[in-house]
Amino acid sequence: MKIFKVVLFWVASCTWGILMTLFGALVALALLISGHKPKTFHYFIYFEVGVGWGGFEAGPFFIVNKDAGLTLKQHESGHGLQNIILGPLMPFTVSIPSAVRYWYREIVVRTGMKEASDLPPYDSIWFEGWATQLGKKHFD
Repeated sequence: MKIFKVVLFWVASCTWGILMTLFGALVALALLISGHKPKTFHYFIYFEVGVGWGGFEAGPFFIVNKDAGLTLKQHESGHGLQNIILGPLMPFTVSIPSAVRYWYREIVVRTGMKEASDLPPYDSIWFEGWATQLGKKHFD
């Protein structure tokens, strides 16, 4: 049954979720060329880069900071499941809004405009909360 799920996940990622999968494959290729070693987390291929910044998902690939914990890997994997659910809508409904929101939060905290504690919880927006729920449900 596990093999069936893995095959189904990759087929869905390479068809319905192809936009983010192609982007992820290009990022993965660049990371491989630059000497980063791929790792696996359930159905996903991921890379560890830098420290203390979090992560991002690109289809069946994700990139996280070094020594990322289970919760972060689950969250990024949840975005990978969103990719196979939303398909070509994923970049516009989740990925781009998520990146804009992440950087907005970083900028307002780094510039001192707000304290991190003054911002709403990270999962308070629907696509982040959904990613966390999916990741925790399917990838323990």
